[in-house]
Amino acid sequence: MQHQYEIEIKSLLGGKEKAEELKIKMKAADPQFVEIGSHKQLNHYFVDGDLKTLYHNAANVIEAGKKDKLRELSEKAKDYSVRTRWADGKVILVVKASVDDTTSSNGTARLEWESPVSFPSFEKAGFRGVKPSAADEIQQLDELVLKSGFKYQAKWSRERQEFQYKGANVSIDKNAGYGYLSEFEMVIGDPAKADETKAAIRQMMKDLGIDELPQDRLARMFDYYNKNWENYYGTEKIFTIE
Repeated sequence: MQHQYEIEIKSLLGGKEKAEELKIKMKAADPQFVEIGSHKQLNHYFVDGDLKTLYHNAANVIEAGKKDKLRELSEKAKDYSVRTRWADGKVILVVKASVDDTTSSNGTARLEWESPVSFPSFEKAGFRGVKPSAADEIQQLDELVLKSGFKYQAKWSRERQEFQYKGANVSIDKNAGYGYLSEFEMVIGDPAKADETKAAIRQMMKDLGIDELPQDRLARMFDYYNKNWENYYGTEKIFTIE
């Protein structure tokens, strides 16, 4: 199985009215436009740590078919980021590695690996007869990552709507701290096609009248949130960073 590379470009929409306007424009421009659905997510970001140690610690809880790719990443990746995610009742381990000159956290071309995880019954953790909350479920995976030498960078909360538009996966997120943000993504198997895929996405966004969020501004926003995430996680608060 070859690696899949996600090519994604973001646009900062700001308020809810801009998000609704984008949906109307996409529906009008593409007869095949499809709204896939919406859900809430918790995303926890980690720094430091050792990917090889994480591979050994996670090998028994990730999907069997995903183990070889994680092992390969652990041996070859130089710039990578590790995340845990709760979405639609599933707990997921995510590793992203950059394949261009941007970062693994927010880059426009990244190799992404992810796998749902399966832990023993929560009865062992004191949840006998009680359905655990999202926070309880993701915490069990967090502990495994922390055990691998990582530490928290930040915790993020988001409400996401997902769409199919002209061959691209489009999401409109309401992020704590950021407000509304759109992301246009295409997945390719050949990293040599990264630049032409970026160009296609940028043209798509231009036609819809939305601007790309520059990487340097995104980096400043990301840095500010990471330093202040406890003030925003799980809230409706929004900040502005130029």
